[in-house]
Amino acid sequence: MAAAVGQGGGALRRGLGPGPRPLLLLGAALGAARAAVYFQEQFLDGAGWQKRWVHSEYKAERLGTFKLTAGKFYGDPVRDKGLQTSENSKFYAISSRFEPFSNKGKTLVIQYTVKHEQKIDCGGGYIKIFSSDLDQKNLSGDSHYYIMFGPDICGSETKKVHVILNYKNKPHPMKKPIRCKVDGYTHLYTLIIRPDQTYEVKIDNAVVASGNLEDDLDFLPPRKINDPAVKKPHDWDDRIQIDDPNDIKPEDWDEPEYIMDTSAEKPEDWDDSVNGKWSYPMVKNPLYRGEWQPRQIDNPNYRGVWPHPKIDNPNYSPDYNIYSYENISIIGLDIWQVRAGTIFDNFLITDDEDYAEDFGDETWGETKDPEKEMNIRQTEEEQERERVTEEKYFEQRFKKKIKEKRKSQRDRVMRSSVKKEEL
Repeated sequence: MAAAVGQGGGALRRGLGPGPRPLLLLGAALGAARAAVYFQEQFLDGAGWQKRWVHSEYKAERLGTFKLTAGKFYGDPVRDKGLQTSENSKFYAISSRFEPFSNKGKTLVIQYTVKHEQKIDCGGGYIKIFSSDLDQKNLSGDSHYYIMFGPDICGSETKKVHVILNYKNKPHPMKKPIRCKVDGYTHLYTLIIRPDQTYEVKIDNAVVASGNLEDDLDFLPPRKINDPAVKKPHDWDDRIQIDDPNDIKPEDWDEPEYIMDTSAEKPEDWDDSVNGKWSYPMVKNPLYRGEWQPRQIDNPNYRGVWPHPKIDNPNYSPDYNIYSYENISIIGLDIWQVRAGTIFDNFLITDDEDYAEDFGDETWGETKDPEKEMNIRQTEEEQERERVTEEKYFEQRFKKKIKEKRKSQRDRVMRSSVKKEEL
């Protein structure tokens, strides 16, 4: 029977068994009656999360620690609390176990929120899904995982959402690029995998990518291949442009790339017996124009790219179970961060897309606007403090200069008086 993990960590069938229940609003509560919630974590019970999450001990000296916090700015001081990375230039490895299940014949929805309030420069914000046989205390980058999903940022080049699925013990990344959010606010990331082998990636409950797993990840050989028995016709011209036959190389074109500098003089201390026979040095020829090439014109015989006939690939065999995994039982964070400060929250694994969307709206959706308002207010207050500090600094400098100027005037007056007296 599919089970759900409530906020307190107890397992229950949604709407049936006893046990702690997460704080949900009306919409998500109604959806729970038909949704199997396999895992749900909002960190609403204070330090209780430490009983449900296991820290890896693999190469512990390289690992950073997590702390429970809502961060510097938030929409709600309690509901926005999550696991935050707290040490720079560290690996992080932590995981939580739930009752094993299979998504065979069912939709799988993986969802969570992540906030890079430190304006991350290089580091991961993704999660991994594991089978029940994972040794949690030895979780590392070498641990075999089923699914890797979420944002990854490093420098100006890498700002993407990973979607990597394991198939026959080999990870297969998605071929199409998906850009992640790069601001410092909380964002909701959702991966949906359906039994018909279609998928969706959503950010902030809006679809940013969708398609078919077989088409967008290289699980299987291609369905069609080029027919090896068919060759391109010899008279097929696929050159877009050709040399202009009327273009003739100028007679004065050919010039050597380097010429002797005849203005140079033999050094007075040059000894032919020691340095060899002196000769003029070679310099770049200002008249050299490189190798001549005729100008290009459109090819009047261009026929386009030759369409190689396709045939069925004899090595292709469909697999209608690419999407499914057995004994899904652990969710984990296995990341590296140069600058720490990322907050992970509102984890959810379910079989119901509507429930996930409602859960997102009633968690991230309700606190995102107040979070931005608080950040803007803090920024304005900080700017005001900086302005006041700057004004005080210049005011003190001005007063100091006035004081020094008056002292200098008094000194001049005193020196003048002394001179008069002496005179």
